[in-house]
Amino acid sequence: MRNKVIDAQEAAALVPDGATLGTVGGGGGLVEADTLLAAVEERFLSTGAPRGLRVIHSLGIGDRDRRGLNRLAYEGLVRKVIGGHWIWSPRMQALAREEKIEAYILPAGVTAQLMREIGAGRPGLITHVGLGTFVDPRQDGGRMNRSAQDELVELIEIDGRTLLRYKPFPVDIALLRGSYADVDGNISMEEEPANLEAFAMALAAHNSGGAVVFQVRGLVEAGGIPARQVRIPGALVDAVVVEPEQPQCHAFFYDPSISGQQKEREYFDAGQGKPMERDELSGPRAVIAHRAAQELFENAVINFGFGIPDGVAKLVAARGETERYYQTIEHGTYGGELLDGVLFGFARNASCMIDSPSQFDLYGGGGLDIAFLGFGEMDGRGNVNVSRLGGTTVGPGGFIDIAQNARTVVFCGTFEAKGVDYEVGERSVTIKRYGQIRKLVDEVDQITFSGRHALAGGQKVLCITERAVFALTPEGMCLREVAPGIDLGADVLARMGFAPNVPDEVPLMPFPAGGRGSV
Repeated sequence: MRNKVIDAQEAAALVPDGATLGTVGGGGGLVEADTLLAAVEERFLSTGAPRGLRVIHSLGIGDRDRRGLNRLAYEGLVRKVIGGHWIWSPRMQALAREEKIEAYILPAGVTAQLMREIGAGRPGLITHVGLGTFVDPRQDGGRMNRSAQDELVELIEIDGRTLLRYKPFPVDIALLRGSYADVDGNISMEEEPANLEAFAMALAAHNSGGAVVFQVRGLVEAGGIPARQVRIPGALVDAVVVEPEQPQCHAFFYDPSISGQQKEREYFDAGQGKPMERDELSGPRAVIAHRAAQELFENAVINFGFGIPDGVAKLVAARGETERYYQTIEHGTYGGELLDGVLFGFARNASCMIDSPSQFDLYGGGGLDIAFLGFGEMDGRGNVNVSRLGGTTVGPGGFIDIAQNARTVVFCGTFEAKGVDYEVGERSVTIKRYGQIRKLVDEVDQITFSGRHALAGGQKVLCITERAVFALTPEGMCLREVAPGIDLGADVLARMGFAPNVPDEVPLMPFPAGGRGSV
C-alpha cells in the first residue's frame, strides 16, 4: 500500500471550487480538524481559492473567535452552510445575518444520520424528527435567511404516517480528525473525547466519489494500530496530515480520563500542572438544578443540554449519584462526570463511547426517559425556540432530536435575560433588577420544539425557572409552583408575554438551603 501522508497545504489543495465539504466537531476543540481548516483558510487568503463551498456539519465547531468554522467564514470562500449549531462561529453567524451566504439548519442527529444514509446509497433520511418544528417544510424547511432557497426536506407518507425525507447529496471532501494513523490510512480515535460521526462522514465522502483527509497527532507503521482500535479503515481514507501539536481540546493538551483511556480521580490543567477547580453551583442556577433534579428516578436514561441544564449534572456529581442514572450526551458518551461551558460534550471517566449516529438512534426511538434542556423563548402553547434568537442564527444542535423524543422534557433556564439581578437567600429568591429580555413570550420567533406535537405524543413537559415552574397541559402552560420570596403577580405574571393557567393554590418550589445545590 502507498504512504498516504501529505502536508496540510497539499490537503487544502484537494478542495475544489464549489465542493461540498463535510467536517465534524463539538465545540471547545472536540475532534476539530483545525489544522486542515486553517490550511484551507490560508490557501483562500493567499490565492482566492477555493471558492463557493457548501459546508455541512452537525454540531458547533470553533472557539467563538478564530478557530474551527470561523476559518471558513469569508465571503466568496463559502456559498452555503448547513450547520446544526452556530454559536461557536460568530463570524459565520455574521455572514448569515448579512445575507452573504445561504444559511440552513438541520438537527444534529438528522445531519449525522443523513451522512450515514448518503454513504449507504439510500434515498436520504426518512424520519419523524423535525415534524412540527422550523425544519418542517410547512414552516421554514430549515432555511435561516432570505438567501436560503433550497428545499432540503420534504413531506412523505408511509403506511398512513406523515414523515420527513431529508434529501441526500454528494459529499466531495471530508476534512476530519483522529488520534493516530498507520501509513495505510487506518485511523484510531483513542485519544479523542468522542467519536461523533467521523465514520459516517468519511463513508459519505468516499462513497460519493470524494476525498477523505484525516488530521492526526501521530503516525505508526503499517499494522501498528490494533484492529479493535481502528475506527475508520484505510480503505476510506485518501490522505493523512500529521500534526504533532494537536491538542485534545482548546482548554488543555491531553487528559486520558477525558478520552476514556484510564480513570483518574482528578483532572489536571496541562498549563498549570495542578487539579482544575470546578465551578461552584450556587445562585439561580442552583435553584433551577435543585428543582429539576426532583424529576430524576432510579436507573433513568437521561440527557443534559448546554447551559443552565448542566447544573443538574453538576448537582448529581456533587451528590455522588452518577451511578444512579444512565447519563448520556448526544456526542455518543455515557456516564462519568459531564463537563460544562466550553467543554460541554466532554466527560471525565466516561463508561462508554459510541458513534453519535447510533446515539441518536437511541434518542429517536424513544430510549430517553428524561431530557434536561435549555430554552431561549417559550410561549403559552408550549412552543420553545432555541434556534434563532434576536435575529441571529443559533442552531439547536441535538436539541430537536432529543426534545421531540424524550418521555419527559424539563426545560431549564432563567425567567428573564440580560441585566437581571437576583439575591438568593437561605430560603428565598429576591429580584433586585428585572431583565431586559423576556423569555416567556406571546409567540416564539421560531419553533424548535412544538407543544402541540408533544401533547399528541404524550410527553410530560415542564419549564423550570428560578421564580416558578410551569407544565404543559392541553389547555396550555399552567403554573405549578412558585419560588419562596417571589411575588407571583409582580415578579412572574406581569413579566410574561402570555397568561398561564393559575390554580387557586400554588405550592412553593422545593428550595436548596442557602441557594446551593449540594444539599
